[in-house]
Amino acid sequence: MGLRERILADTKEAMKAKETARLSTLRLISAAIKDREIAARGEGGDEAGLSEADLTAILSKMVKQRQESAKAYEEGGRLELAEREQDEIKVIQSYLPRQLDAEETRAAIDKAIADLGAEFDPRHGPGHGRAARPLCRADGFRRSRAGDQGSVDEMTA
Repeated sequence: MGLRERILADTKEAMKAKETARLSTLRLISAAIKDREIAARGEGGDEAGLSEADLTAILSKMVKQRQESAKAYEEGGRLELAEREQDEIKVIQSYLPRQLDAEETRAAIDKAIADLGAEFDPRHGPGHGRAARPLCRADGFRRSRAGDQGSVDEMTA
């Protein structure tokens, strides 16, 4: 079952179970997907629709937006709204691949460096991309900037 089918099935299940918060988030996800499909058709995109990678990118963007909103609400003292955003993040993340933690990321980088050999400088050239390739499962935002676990550049230095 693809991601889109899972979202549709879970939407029906949330309707039957009368889970209003979850249903609301699933409807937001469906609306974001439909918006992107319409935009793709307008740009002359293929008629087959969006790929799983496109859907994952949409969901990742939605998570980032909600994280920023939750932070703004917390800074503004609107804790109930921040909590609602966090709840939406949990629902959206349930459709994303599991993220690598710092230990798993370090192990993947170490393995890539070992596979490439001792004369490899991961900070320059094509080796950097090969060291980062195992992290494609990792959160794209975390991969490209220093965060809780640091960037690929910091971990390979």
